[in-house]
Amino acid sequence: MKKRTTSLHKLRKGMTLLEVIVVLAIIALIGSLAALAFIPQMEASKRDAARLDIATFMKALDLYYTSKGNYPSAQAGLQVLVPQFLPKVKNDPWNNPFVYLLEGGRPVIISYGKDGTPGGEGNDADISSKDL
Repeated sequence: MKKRTTSLHKLRKGMTLLEVIVVLAIIALIGSLAALAFIPQMEASKRDAARLDIATFMKALDLYYTSKGNYPSAQAGLQVLVPQFLPKVKNDPWNNPFVYLLEGGRPVIISYGKDGTPGGEGNDADISSKDL
């Protein structure tokens, strides 16, 4: 029988540096595209979480009103709801405190959004209990 000769190309195992670089570039491209799609959804989720937190505060304030006959003063703030009506008062999803006001004797709770300052548009827009 005649022995077959094999070329160096067939004996080569593994990948060349160029092939590794191409694969890494493709992975990086796919990762960056996924991140670009994910980041806006993350901000929308934070806005939704702030709305849910405000709704929870409003329900606790209604329970407080039913129990005490009035809403807490703006100076007392939301902390008076702990521990009887809420386990704790947490910050908004951007780690800024919620703002508690009384307007015409009715409570208003505001998150100033991503920038933490009044006003703004998009992700920086305020989220208020008046808008729920």
